[in-house]
Amino acid sequence: MIDLHYWPTPNGWKISIMLEECGLPYRLVPVNIGKGEQFAPEFLAISPNNRMPAIVDHAPAGGGTPVAVFESGAILMYLAEKTGRFLPAATELRERYQAMQWLMWQMGGLGPMAGQNGHFLLYAPDKIPYAIERYGKEVDRLYGVLDAQLARTGAHVAGAEYSIADMAIFPWVRTHKAQQVDLQKFPHVQRWYDALFERPAVKRGLDLGKELRAPALTEEARKALFGQTAQSVRDGAHKVS
Repeated sequence: MIDLHYWPTPNGWKISIMLEECGLPYRLVPVNIGKGEQFAPEFLAISPNNRMPAIVDHAPAGGGTPVAVFESGAILMYLAEKTGRFLPAATELRERYQAMQWLMWQMGGLGPMAGQNGHFLLYAPDKIPYAIERYGKEVDRLYGVLDAQLARTGAHVAGAEYSIADMAIFPWVRTHKAQQVDLQKFPHVQRWYDALFERPAVKRGLDLGKELRAPALTEEARKALFGQTAQSVRDGAHKVS
C-alpha cells in the first residue's frame, strides 16, 4: 500500500494520474495546503520542503522499512521503476533519456514558470505589468517548445510511447485557461492534450479529491501559501487547524 499525501493541484495530479495508470493500491492522505497542514511535523518528516505531493511506500521493492519520497518528479521516477512502466528501461538508453529530459523540462521550466505566471495573474494583490509580461512571455515560449516537440514525435512528448513525461506536463497544461494560454495557437499541444484527457486513468486522477478544493482563496490560505519563510519551517508558524 502507498500513502499519497496530496492536494488537488497540478503537482498532485501528476501522482494521482500515475497511480491510477499503474493500478497501484493507495490511500489518500489529504494535505490541506490552504490551512498550513504542510507545516505539520509529521508531514515535514516525509517532505522536508513542506510541499506536497509526497508518498510513503509500505511495500518497497526488496522489502524492509517503508520508503518516503517527496518532489513530484522523483515520485514519478520511483513509481515507474517500482512497476517497470511508463519509463524505458536502462538498456533503452536513448528512449529513457528522452523521457527523463522532458520530465526535467517540466520540473525546471513549465511548472515553475506557469506557477509564477498564475500567481501574478490571479493571486498577487497588485497587478505588476512587468511580472505579468515576463512570465506570460516565458510560458508562451515554453508552449512553443512543447508544440514543436509534439510536431516531431506525434502522439507523445518523449516519442511513440506514453511516459511519465506526459504525466508530468499534462496537469500544467490543464491550467491553460487560467494561464490565459490559447491552445488554438499550439495545434500539436491541443491534439496531445485532447487525446490524454480521454484516458480513463487521467480522468480518475484529475477527479481525486476534487471536492477538497476551496471555491475561493481565503486570507488564511493566502498566508499559508504565500507567507512562508525559513522560520515557518523551523517552528511551524502556521498553525494547523
